[in-house]
Amino acid sequence: MKSIKVFAPATVANVTCGYDILGFAVHEPGDEVLIKLTDSPGIKIKEIYGDRGLLPKDAERNTVSVAIKAFIDHLDIQPGVDIYLHKKMPLGSGLGSSAASAVAGIFGLNALLDNPLKVSDLLPFAMQGEAMACGEAHADNVAPALLGGFVLIRSYNPLDVVKIDSPKDLYATIIHPHIEIATKDARSILKKSILLKDAVQQWGNVAGLVTGLIKEDYALIGRSMEDVIIEPVRSMLIPGFDQVKAAALEAGALGCGISGSGPSIFSLSRSRDIAIQVGEAMNECFQSLNISSDRFISLVNQQGPLIIS
Repeated sequence: MKSIKVFAPATVANVTCGYDILGFAVHEPGDEVLIKLTDSPGIKIKEIYGDRGLLPKDAERNTVSVAIKAFIDHLDIQPGVDIYLHKKMPLGSGLGSSAASAVAGIFGLNALLDNPLKVSDLLPFAMQGEAMACGEAHADNVAPALLGGFVLIRSYNPLDVVKIDSPKDLYATIIHPHIEIATKDARSILKKSILLKDAVQQWGNVAGLVTGLIKEDYALIGRSMEDVIIEPVRSMLIPGFDQVKAAALEAGALGCGISGSGPSIFSLSRSRDIAIQVGEAMNECFQSLNISSDRFISLVNQQGPLIIS
């Protein structure tokens, strides 16, 4: 029997202006998956920890097992795979929980099988897990979780994913308020069409953000972190969002926005000290609304998944 344990990181998708096309990885929180190869064919989820009993053990309905099945079907093999999933991040948080599980699973199994595929070639299988969990095979969480760093999904058909250089001292502050928003619900409220002037403004912000990251131009990063299409709608689902965002900017954040579909809110700062001050300010806003929250402060994670043992 061979086994491996893998950590895969949480991710911030959209990064304000890049709906479904931008994301980045952080060092914490994340999920751990233990994979064991057995002599009995089939994929089995043996245990799930930290999910409060909410996630299915049915291998046809869990993101990690769905991703693994797509992977082994592609390889045309039938190994026995036992899965032990440790959820170390909140469900429905907007931090890519389902993506982290899927990435940890296929990354670990690929390593156990002596890496028949390059890491970048694992992405379509992780996206199958996302499709099962969220209804759409989007890549703005799974791509940064798998590849690390900032990632741009230039195209979905054909799939074209590009890693983006970013400043080495860029810190993320993430506040996860203890409320839950389902990704499917957060998508269902979005407008089906937008004004051309808003699209033009958003295109400029995406281009500015990518350019600012590559050039390490913090001022450009900050003024490009503006979402005129998605945030005005989704922010209505998060109590106190406007106050929290204002507090983050006043405390020195370059920019602030909703992480994925929410309810987590993230900000970017150019030092750890500023990131800590920003986190305190954001947390105080939620406390004033009697909403408890978790706080995470992290450099951008350039590595992605990590083999623990």
